[in-house]
Amino acid sequence: MTQPPAIELDRVSVRFEDSTAPVLRDVTLRIDEGELVLVVGRTGSGKSTLLGTMTGHVPHFTGGSLAGHVRIHGRDTRDHRPRDLADLVGVVGQDPLAGFVTDTVEEELAYGMEQLGLSASTMRKRVEETLDVLGIADLRGAALRELSGGQQQRVAIGSVLTTHPKVLVLDEPTSALDPTGAEDVLATITRLVHDLAVTVVVAEHRIERVLQYADTIVHVGADGVVAQGDPAEVMTTADVAPPVVELGRWAGWSPLPLSVRDARRRASAWRALATPPRPEAPATGPVLLDARGVVVTHDAVVAVADVDLALRGGEVTALMGRNGAGKSSLLWAMQGSGPMRSGAVTRRDDDGGAVADMRDLDAARRRRHVGLVPQSAADLLYLDTVGAECRQSDSESEREPGTCRALLERLAPGIPDDRHPRDLSEGQRLAVVLAVQLTADPPVLLLDEPTRGLDYAGKAALRGALHDLTARGRCVVVSTHDVEFVAETADRVVVMAAGEVVADGPTADVVVSSPAFAPQVAKITSPQPWLTVDDVRYAVGQPS
Repeated sequence: MTQPPAIELDRVSVRFEDSTAPVLRDVTLRIDEGELVLVVGRTGSGKSTLLGTMTGHVPHFTGGSLAGHVRIHGRDTRDHRPRDLADLVGVVGQDPLAGFVTDTVEEELAYGMEQLGLSASTMRKRVEETLDVLGIADLRGAALRELSGGQQQRVAIGSVLTTHPKVLVLDEPTSALDPTGAEDVLATITRLVHDLAVTVVVAEHRIERVLQYADTIVHVGADGVVAQGDPAEVMTTADVAPPVVELGRWAGWSPLPLSVRDARRRASAWRALATPPRPEAPATGPVLLDARGVVVTHDAVVAVADVDLALRGGEVTALMGRNGAGKSSLLWAMQGSGPMRSGAVTRRDDDGGAVADMRDLDAARRRRHVGLVPQSAADLLYLDTVGAECRQSDSESEREPGTCRALLERLAPGIPDDRHPRDLSEGQRLAVVLAVQLTADPPVLLLDEPTRGLDYAGKAALRGALHDLTARGRCVVVSTHDVEFVAETADRVVVMAAGEVVADGPTADVVVSSPAFAPQVAKITSPQPWLTVDDVRYAVGQPS
C-alpha cells in the first residue's frame, strides 16, 4: 500500500467572511515525510493562513470557508479537528505567551505529554532532554510571564518537541531569538528532520536564517496564489529575498547561492579588491537621553547592572545581546515606566540642559518625551478598527489627518481600515503600532524588536522612517536580534551581556568583529569592511 504524503493540499481555497477575495486560491501542495519546508511571502500574504490549514485551525477555529481537501498523514481536516490531529501535529504560533496554558517552564514542557497520556518516567526524560537541547535548564522553575521574549519562544518550541510530533508547524520560530539561539533551535529542528523523519513546515520572515536548511520552498503571493519548488529556483523570482540572494541576483550568479559558504566561494575576487573610502557619516547631535548608573532587578536577578548610556540626536543606536541580557529592562527603565532600583535617566534639550528626570513624569508626559514600542506591541491597540487607531493617533498627536495611515501604508501596504487589529497577522499589528508611535514623533523613540513579522520591504520602509526621524535630529534606539536590519540601519551598536554593556561603537567596528552579530554580506566578503549589498555595489561597481 502506498504511503500517503505527510501533508497534502488538494485545490484548497480559503475565504473569510469579511474578505472580498480568497486569502488562498486553488492551492495544491504535496509535502513528503522528513522534509523541511520554508514558507515565504510578503507580510499579510496568507502564510499564517496556509499554516492554519495544515493544523486544522483554519477553518475550525478561525471561521470562514475552506474549499478542497487538506490531509495530514491521510487524515482529512474536514473530518478531524485540531484535537484529533494532536498526536500528529505540533504547532508553535507567532505569540508564545498567548499559547501557554501553565505557569512555569517545566509544567509547560510536560503539559502536552500529559494530554497524550504518556507515563511519568517518559515525561521526565523528555523534559530533561528538551531543557538541555534548548539551553534553558536554568529556567526550569521560572514563571513563564517573567521570561524574556526569546526565552518564551524557546519554551514554546520545547513544549511541542516533547510530544514527538510527526509534523511540526512553526510560525516565525526564530523571530525573538538571538542569532546563536536561533542557530541552536534550527540545529534541533534539522536533527528532527534528518534523524527522525519529522516533517517541518516553517514560515519565517528572516529567510536568511532558514534558507540553507530548506528542502523545498512554498511561496505565498499577494494574490493568494501559492507555488512550490526547489529553493534556488523559487528564490530567483520571489518577492522577498535575504541579502545572500539579493547579492547573487545582482552579481548574476547561477544557480543562486543559498548559504554564506556558497556565496563566499563565488566572491573570492572581491575580497582582494582595494576598498574605496565611503562618504563620512554626518556628525551626531547633542545628548537627548542620558542614563547614569542604571540598576534594574527582578527579585534576586540583576537584569541591568550599573549601566551608563548617552543617546544622541541624529543617531540610530542598536541595542544587541543574547536573550535575557537585559535589553528590554534597560529600555523600560530609560522610558521611565519600568522598575529601576538605582540610577537616573535625564531627558536633555538640544543645548544639553536637563529637561526632566524620566521617573518624575506622569505617563502622558513620558510618552511626549520618550516613545516606546514594546515587544508585545498589540497591548497598545485598544480600538475596534485599524482606521480608528490611525485617526486617534493623528488626533492625539495633533498631526494632519491621514498621517498615521500613510505611515502604515509604507510599512505594511493593503491593510483595510475596517479590519479589527486582532484579525491582523503579528507583523501587521506591529506595523500599526509602529505607525502610531511614528506619528507621535517624540524626540526619543525606543523600539523593542520592531522587525518581528515584517518582511524585507516592511523593514526597508521602517528603516526609511527611522532615518527620516534622525535627519530631523531625533534619537532612535532599536533593541533587536535582526543583524541584517542593524547593518542597514544603525549608526552605533551597543552590546549587552549579563546586564552590562560589553561593546559600544560604530556599527561596522562592532558587528564585523563578531561571528554572532555579523550580517551575511560581512561574512561573505570578509576581510572587507562591507555590511550590506549596497556596500558591495559601491565598492565593486557593476558585475562583469
